[in-house]
Amino acid sequence: MTISALPGPAVPGESASPPDVSIRVQDLHFTYGNAEVIHGLTFSVRRGEVTGLLGPNGAGKSTTLRVLIGILEASRGSVEVEGFSLPEHAFEVKQRIGYVPESAELYDTLTAQEFLELAGRLHDLDEDLLQDRIEAMLDGLGLLDERLQRLNTYSKGMRQKVLLASALLHDPAVVVLDEPLSGLDADTAVLVKRLLSVLAAKGRTVLYSSHVLEVVERVCARVLILDHGKLIADGSPADLMTSTREHTLEDVFRRVTQADDVEPRVDRILGGLRR
Repeated sequence: MTISALPGPAVPGESASPPDVSIRVQDLHFTYGNAEVIHGLTFSVRRGEVTGLLGPNGAGKSTTLRVLIGILEASRGSVEVEGFSLPEHAFEVKQRIGYVPESAELYDTLTAQEFLELAGRLHDLDEDLLQDRIEAMLDGLGLLDERLQRLNTYSKGMRQKVLLASALLHDPAVVVLDEPLSGLDADTAVLVKRLLSVLAAKGRTVLYSSHVLEVVERVCARVLILDHGKLIADGSPADLMTSTREHTLEDVFRRVTQADDVEPRVDRILGGLRR
């Protein structure tokens, strides 16, 4: 089942993206070993929008994100970010992207201050500007008093805040987030959701991947749903709900991915507990 609530993708062979398009993916294929996991994926992402990328486990979301940020190289097809094609211009693309992975290793022997200094210097930020931004980030995220503690003493939520700060430190044109609210307390989650909306309003591109569909429904102007490496739905949450006659984005997601009814599985678990 394929649902599109927006105009179709660009015509294959076009030589340039429209001026408001930040990310353009055309006929993307990706293969792990002998298994193709992305099958001819085509979509574009506009500047000034928070776009959600959804899909069941194994749908190809994280692989797609890693291709977009230049970590993985497509087996076939074309990818363009901020006017730069991949993999030919991976360095230029990485300069313009802030990325928060679903799970990341930090340098545990560094303090938060040192880690952010390292991140900023890798982006060649002016030292005075870097220190001002580090202070603003840590203050806004509630980590200023802990800035000189080693990262191996940080909780999961605190480490996630440091990852968010490092992704935004160089003021990227494109922000790519893979489960960014993981481990965050409720207040910080509200802060991040508001921050994403403001960044989009300032013309930044935000690509947001998450399994928390209630959050996606609230913060994303547009949603892309993948399943088995293919795009199966594309549109605003409201338009997708209208076109499927469903009342929530979660219901849309379950319908288009043909997810099994969970009730028999709940009954099976509870039945096992009664033995």
